[in-house]
Amino acid sequence: MRVLIQRVSEASVSIGGQCRSAIGEGVLVLVGIEEADSQEDADWLTAKLARLRIFPDEQGVMNRSLLEIGGEALVVSQFTLFAATKKGNRPSYIRAARPERAIPLYDYFLAALERELGKPVGRGEFGADMQVALVNDGPVTIWIDTNNKE
Repeated sequence: MRVLIQRVSEASVSIGGQCRSAIGEGVLVLVGIEEADSQEDADWLTAKLARLRIFPDEQGVMNRSLLEIGGEALVVSQFTLFAATKKGNRPSYIRAARPERAIPLYDYFLAALERELGKPVGRGEFGADMQVALVNDGPVTIWIDTNNKE
């Protein structure tokens, strides 16, 4: 699994001109799933995401987690995180999981993150044409891939 995490002061996702989900302070998480991903990857990633110290403390140092600030999360599926651009100019998405594999793992990821945070998580709609709006706070943007657990 790959995620692109953006610390936000606000974010929303709309489908067909209608707001599907909106959050205040927290994180916007774009998540990509490949065929080899598992529930264990989702569990590791949600634990990491909830505890990642990317929010400022009283001295302005990034030393607090999403859990510590009581922040919100908005998760949007993003198969293009697995774009391969080595050959030619048209990206290939062959590594991205097919919907029949990706949707159940996406749903599991959402449920696991809700358990970690102890609150509902905002979400887009898998496979929909979505418009995402955000105010990236910092800016802080972090890339995590479960194939490279650092």
